[in-house]
Amino acid sequence: MKIKNIKNIERFFEVVDQCKGRVELKTSEGDIINLKSKLSQYFSLAMIFSDGNIPEIDITASEPEDMEKLLQYLIRG
Repeated sequence: MKIKNIKNIERFFEVVDQCKGRVELKTSEGDIINLKSKLSQYFSLAMIFSDGNIPEIDITASEPEDMEKLLQYLIRG
């Protein structure tokens, strides 16, 4: 799933933390980062905000209910 315009990154990571399965960020270089890891969350924050804006990011979730949680975050914030 491609995500744009994440306005509340703290809330986004709260939703990721609530997910039961793996939630991964695929970078433009083809790397896959496990967003369930706090260290990876800090790394991805630095990567995402390095140029001052939030680009489109590609997120995958291993569990369908986790994907639903992420979609609800996008809809409701």
